[in-house]
Amino acid sequence: MDETLYKIRHSLAHVLAQAVLEIRPNAQLGFGPPVRNGFYYDFLVQDPITEKELPDLESRMRRILRTNEVFKKEDLNFEETLEKLEKMNQALKIEYAKELLQKYSSISFFSSGPFTDMCEGPHIESTDKIPENCFKLDSVAGSYWRGNSKNPMLTRIYGLCFLNAQELKEYIHNRELAKKRDHRKLGQELEIFTIQDDIGRGLPLWLPNGTVIRDELEKYAKELEFKDGYQRVVTPHIAREEVYQRSGHLPLYKESMFPEMKGEDKEVFYLKPMNCPHHHMIYMCQPRSYRDLPLRLAEYGTVYRYEKSGQLSGLLRVRGLAMNDAHIYCTMDQVESELKKVAELHRVYYDMFRLDKIWLRLSLHEQNKEKFVENEDNWRITENILRSILKDLKLEYVEEMGEAAFYGPKLDYQTENVVGREETISTIQLDFAMPARFQLEYTDKHGSKQRPIIIHRAPLGTHERFIAFLIERWGGAFPTWLAPIQVQMIPVSMEFSNQANQWKEVLRNELIRAEVNDSTDSFSKKIRLAITHKIPNIWIVGSQEVQKQSITWRRYVSEQQQLIKFEEAKNILNYMIKHRIMDNFSDIELPKVI
Repeated sequence: MDETLYKIRHSLAHVLAQAVLEIRPNAQLGFGPPVRNGFYYDFLVQDPITEKELPDLESRMRRILRTNEVFKKEDLNFEETLEKLEKMNQALKIEYAKELLQKYSSISFFSSGPFTDMCEGPHIESTDKIPENCFKLDSVAGSYWRGNSKNPMLTRIYGLCFLNAQELKEYIHNRELAKKRDHRKLGQELEIFTIQDDIGRGLPLWLPNGTVIRDELEKYAKELEFKDGYQRVVTPHIAREEVYQRSGHLPLYKESMFPEMKGEDKEVFYLKPMNCPHHHMIYMCQPRSYRDLPLRLAEYGTVYRYEKSGQLSGLLRVRGLAMNDAHIYCTMDQVESELKKVAELHRVYYDMFRLDKIWLRLSLHEQNKEKFVENEDNWRITENILRSILKDLKLEYVEEMGEAAFYGPKLDYQTENVVGREETISTIQLDFAMPARFQLEYTDKHGSKQRPIIIHRAPLGTHERFIAFLIERWGGAFPTWLAPIQVQMIPVSMEFSNQANQWKEVLRNELIRAEVNDSTDSFSKKIRLAITHKIPNIWIVGSQEVQKQSITWRRYVSEQQQLIKFEEAKNILNYMIKHRIMDNFSDIELPKVI
């Protein structure tokens, strides 16, 4: 966060508290930090503060800003701190101050005009340095004191804040856009997926439309991976506990796994949280030579993770997920070239889907034996390998401590949604731990046994997460090759339904997903419904079209219409599908078939 913006947001939290004390003089103050997109402050009040009071509080805050009060700091010792807070009658602050004073010899306070708060800062110099139109009070919510449900429920007031009015306006606009594009909303409206309590939270059911999108994405991935020398495998959804004990998942990842299942003879099984242990067992099933490497094993395998219920969110955070997974077993000499190929594959995907606002995060370990495999030498070597690759490819990145996988460092491809929320779209992981744990070996050219190194990669992440990104980025308007219904024929009246259905059968025989709306709805309503369902191609069939053996082609992205011979239209459609034309981005001319 920009330092100036941080100070403004923090200072506005104090101004909000001052305004609240004007209308609730006995309010107990909680915490008031700056946060992403703004700030909040928690209050313990007898009479609840409602959202109807936010405009009045905003007006009071702007009046306070105009007083040009300076933020002044003072440091107080134990006795002075408690005496001051008791005079302020702030019991919550006294409780927190007593904890802090066990660690620190003094506590800082900031005052601006009549308002004083226990706070470490920093703040803007004075209230007149804050633009009056850079903020807006946003909402009211409940929050337990110190996040503990046994403590009192506080009233939390959220505010939005940016450097200027234009940035604030853009954020509010984008947030409204995000609500319209929310994949949970569009996923239901476009009949892509559903999540039912009877099945379980976080376990999406893919409806026919969503299954089409999944299948087409998987088909595309399989084609690219085949060209890059990947071999496809299929592994079971469960395995015995010994496998996950060996991999380290049970010691280090058990809290994110589903509970054990007991079989006969006291066997214990777990749903797989990741595909990698299964792929390692495939590697082990026969002797390997350096001539076999690199060995690239790929699988769109379904895995299961017991995410906490409060973290579940549509398709973005689920408990059952199908991953575009692969593991590359290679020699140390091959690591660099393989990593570069994987990075190039990521670029191809993201260029294809027009995904911008993507940056790289180099996720490193920290010394924590309960979270990461212990081997500082290997951590240092593999982290330096990834740094070197990033520099060779001239890719910008940021480093983040403590975000590595438990078995090795990783490159996370980060992106933002419409309102700027950061999400991980995919990862590349460099694994030094599993070859030793599974005793994976290959014979080198001198006849000696060596350990391979493993690259984990999933450029498209999971079906669930990636499709959620696409829905929100594209507003649910998929290109023809990905669209569940690729073309809908709309007869002008019922007398032309037979011709429309005949042409539909011709298209479906060529594996084109064509439908006919021959309902009793009016012609104009049929057009509106096709647009509402974001069908990319609408073919109108009337007397002129039947007479000329043509269709009138209307695109979702355009109001223009074009009369084209049916055979030519069919060939154009086949071309768009075969070459995966990304025709959902602009008002493009229909491609000509060469």
